[in-house]
Amino acid sequence: MSIVTLKGQNSEQRGYALILTLMLIVLLMGLLAAYSSISNLEMATTKYSKANSSGFFAAEAGLNIRAEAIRSVFVGFNRPTGTSPAATAPCTGSNNGTGEFICRNYTFNNRNVVTYVEEDASNPVILTIPPGERYQYLNAQEYRYTVTSLSKKSTATEADLGLRFKTRLVPLFQFAAFYNKDLEILPGPTMTLSGPVHTNGNLYLYSSSATLTISGQVTAAGDIYRGRKDGSITPSCNNQQVYVYDPAAARSLIPSCSSRRLVSANDVTAWNGMIQQNVQPLTVPGPEIFDPNTGSIYWDRADLRLALVLNSSGSVVGVQVKNVDGSNNTSASTTLNACSGVVSSRAVGTTTIWNFREDASIRLLDVDLLGTLNCLRSSNWFGTGKLISDTTDGGLVFHLTVSGPNSTARPNTYGVRIRNAQRVYSSQSGAPAVRGLTVVSDQAAYIMGDFNSTNKIPVAVMSDSLNILSNAWNDANSSAAISSRVASSTTINAAFLAGTDVTGGNEGASGHGGVYNGGLENFPRLHENWSGRNLIYRGSFVSLGTPRRVDGAWGAQSYDPPNRDWNYDTSFNNAANLPPITPRFVYLRQELFVRDFDG
Repeated sequence: MSIVTLKGQNSEQRGYALILTLMLIVLLMGLLAAYSSISNLEMATTKYSKANSSGFFAAEAGLNIRAEAIRSVFVGFNRPTGTSPAATAPCTGSNNGTGEFICRNYTFNNRNVVTYVEEDASNPVILTIPPGERYQYLNAQEYRYTVTSLSKKSTATEADLGLRFKTRLVPLFQFAAFYNKDLEILPGPTMTLSGPVHTNGNLYLYSSSATLTISGQVTAAGDIYRGRKDGSITPSCNNQQVYVYDPAAARSLIPSCSSRRLVSANDVTAWNGMIQQNVQPLTVPGPEIFDPNTGSIYWDRADLRLALVLNSSGSVVGVQVKNVDGSNNTSASTTLNACSGVVSSRAVGTTTIWNFREDASIRLLDVDLLGTLNCLRSSNWFGTGKLISDTTDGGLVFHLTVSGPNSTARPNTYGVRIRNAQRVYSSQSGAPAVRGLTVVSDQAAYIMGDFNSTNKIPVAVMSDSLNILSNAWNDANSSAAISSRVASSTTINAAFLAGTDVTGGNEGASGHGGVYNGGLENFPRLHENWSGRNLIYRGSFVSLGTPRRVDGAWGAQSYDPPNRDWNYDTSFNNAANLPPITPRFVYLRQELFVRDFDG
């Protein structure tokens, strides 16, 4: 009996074990099915997420390309034009828009990216940049745009992005000093700059004995240093002070240092954003915009184009009024050459002076500005009916150049001179007032005597390099000893844009040391003994690069410095007082970013 009992117990145990085993198998199969389901879900999710991210980044690239394209149009002194596609089914069939707002397709990550642009109906808005922002208090034109970018794989939309941004155009002549490279402000006598200062390179602040005061915002795309860039003088800052407003009161920036000192972020905390370094570089036009070629804005839009033409041997052919295609306007040239100047026999002509810095005799296109404006008035602007009071582009634009052997070479021995310009007007009876004047040249410019010092109007001189000759200048003494080149006090009211040298010799070269470039205080090149004389200047200093036509070093000049009564012309703070076609920088500000993902 006991054996039978034992057999029954074993059979029952085996049955339980079988059932347990089957249950475990079912459970494992369930777990395996769940794991497989989860894995498939995770793989699908990962695949979807990867596709979603790829679609997003592709669409984002489309946004960036279209926003940059809008900005580049403004950099070229134009405004985007065209029509956007209609809101219903944009970029479908013939609904594509036109011009800069048209639908454009791109391919990124095997995705088709469809983009288009819409313009805000309120464009443009004139504003003053709010306090606390970079470039605060400057006037700007602001344009708003919205870019839409859709990323598609096959026919499915993976990402739908929208970017609304502001394009701001800020005139360069609203800066006391604006350099597209390293800027050194190293005055001997006391200097005050009552406007903002910006450099796309490094900024060096130093004063040999007195003080330098800047009341505007100071920004640098590179670093800011207290001390000199070159190594010719021990670059300490113990015996001089640099003050920058915070903005309510002037603070001394690192009042004591034994050697050149890199300004840190902690050093400028107390200035409440009035001193900023390592900011985004600003995009500005290059010096080629001054070239006498079709397609260059100042040549194309000039009201008067004058060229001193030389033959292949360098002999003078004559002064010609040029058409926009570069051809000689024969009748206008004849009329202008027959016009009398006010302090000379002709309104336009040529002369030669010696330049010690270039160690060369310089052939000049010589323009008696008052005589030329009188001629334009009396000849009814060569019979065209144009008025000297024209307000297109804000006033008159004159392009002056020299066309001769090696006139586009560096170095060359040419230049243009403006004289008899104490007042920018026509003395002809009943002549209307000149609204503004911008004189542009791809060659070195020379300003002789008082310039725009009486009944001041918005005026600018933009050239390869900028030279000042005083009221006492005499061409016959240009090659004589400095004792025979004694200046007299002179007043100039004009914005300056010209090439300036770089300490160290090469633009973009890193490091310190090298030959000193003269600093901001030697932006205008001088050629006389100015000792004890005043050079009074109100304007704006802008340098977009190094000269392309002259290469004489600052140290080769023959001059004694003046009493520099220099400052920013605060009337430029009002955009209505800026010279015609004032160059500008362009930057974007994002206002709204929207994204919508579809499965």
